Amino acid sequence: MKIKVADYLAKRLYELGIEDVFGLPGDYNFNILDSIIKNQGLTWINSTNELNAAYAADGYARIKGFGAVVTTFGVGELSAINGIAGAYAENVPVVKIVGVPKTKFIKTNALLHHNFSNPDYYAFEQAFSNVTETTTFLTEENAKEEIDRVFETLVRTKKPVYIALPVDVCNHLIEDKIPEIRIKSDERTLNLAVKKAAEIINSAKNPIIITDYLMKRFRLQDEVNEFINKFNIKITSMIMGKGLVDEDDPHFIGMNHGILADVDFQKAFAAADLIIGFGTLFSDLNTLAFSYLPDDRFKINIQGNFTEIDNVKYENVFADDMLQALLKADIVKKADSSTVRKGYDVVEISNNPIKTDEIFPIVQKHLKENDTITAETGIISYPASKMNLKKNSNYISQTMWGSIGWATPASFGAAMADREKRLILLTGEGSHQLTIQEMANLFKYEIRPIILLLNNNGYTIERVLSNDPNDSFNDITSWDYKKALELFSGKKSDDKSFEYFSVKTSAELDLALLKAESLQKEKLIYIEIFTDKDDVPSLIQQSVNNAKTRFGA
Repeated sequence: MKIKVADYLAKRLYELGIEDVFGLPGDYNFNILDSIIKNQGLTWINSTNELNAAYAADGYARIKGFGAVVTTFGVGELSAINGIAGAYAENVPVVKIVGVPKTKFIKTNALLHHNFSNPDYYAFEQAFSNVTETTTFLTEENAKEEIDRVFETLVRTKKPVYIALPVDVCNHLIEDKIPEIRIKSDERTLNLAVKKAAEIINSAKNPIIITDYLMKRFRLQDEVNEFINKFNIKITSMIMGKGLVDEDDPHFIGMNHGILADVDFQKAFAAADLIIGFGTLFSDLNTLAFSYLPDDRFKINIQGNFTEIDNVKYENVFADDMLQALLKADIVKKADSSTVRKGYDVVEISNNPIKTDEIFPIVQKHLKENDTITAETGIISYPASKMNLKKNSNYISQTMWGSIGWATPASFGAAMADREKRLILLTGEGSHQLTIQEMANLFKYEIRPIILLLNNNGYTIERVLSNDPNDSFNDITSWDYKKALELFSGKKSDDKSFEYFSVKTSAELDLALLKAESLQKEKLIYIEIFTDKDDVPSLIQQSVNNAKTRFGA
């Protein structure tokens, strides 16, 4: 059976499990949008700008598995490129689709809008080739083959891909059969890796697993949790992997904050005689300024498409195959099942001016099962990662790329991916101002998050890192966020579409979160927390001090 290229592309998106497609219309992508709207399984989401659309698709993919964003040629796609670069940095599989001018204009190098005065129709694909796993520029001759190739790459690598689709090629007819994507490890190499890994695990008395972000991207949450319970092995998580493991599970010993972690964690970690890595990334922000780096106990390193054991690399061994094979391997169950105190201790509630170190223990107190927590980069990400989550919670942050402003539209995307979970967004006013327009879609789609806005009068993380904390470039313009809610909701505060709280003490924050539990079912909750501009979370200050001690930075 024959089908239009644009219809086939929409069909492929839906086949991946994508139900919502983010982006903006433009005169070169109307045919693509028509196919998306026509597909009964897909919903088109008009974002407020292309960067927010890319961030939303990123947040959506972190929860749903895959995401998609559509823009127009040139101006639209370059506005989205930072969001796609962040997805590439963190292995978030997003399909970036761009509508481009008709083939006849490309062939004649016509002077059309959204291009340069010296036209180059492939310049933007070339730009995206640096921030995606693969790109393609579709023609009538290659459309079917190239779409199938690109989708296979997306599924195999869990990284973004780029598809340029000319207006006329949208309507070209191709076969509609979707090929089966079978991505399997080399069987012989897999067996060797599993055998060696099982031997090393069996020789250890007290192994510990460090899990991280790639286990999320390859959708291996169930396998990881089954593994630790079947073999009674302790586990910790890097920041990018937070939320992968049930944090109330006694095998979970807390977040791997290295030398900055609590004493109980450090004792448990020091007692391990084997460290097993599940999809780890030892970058600066993911390790709190390298507060932890692998030592000679780190003998098993399972990555997305290879495994390294005792410094021997086993290529073409995929993480899902490796974990599933290890679950069937002859591994002796470990005896130690001692628990470790984790998360924050209870803090005293008072009417004194609130400190940032008090915020996160209070938020932790009010967390529930089935929450989705989004943490912005900056001074929020480290202390937020220490909070102990309840069962079946999602936790997303952009720790590697660290683009401020990501969290607000990413939260919208995450909420669209799973509307059953309660959404909690933790952000700062500096980051929030970059992408606050996407609040309009939270209201439009009746998403009712709890938004905690940390207002500390500027870019506090930059104050910490600057030579002079009082440098004027770390100041930002003051906004009235309550009135911003009226702007983006299109309603007055007494119209009951949102509830605003101004918080200056720990008692006020505790009460606001308590009220939010019932109010959030009917309205968006916005809690603005005011702290001193020089008040820095201790975990941030410790990590900065650690970096200075180690590197003189």
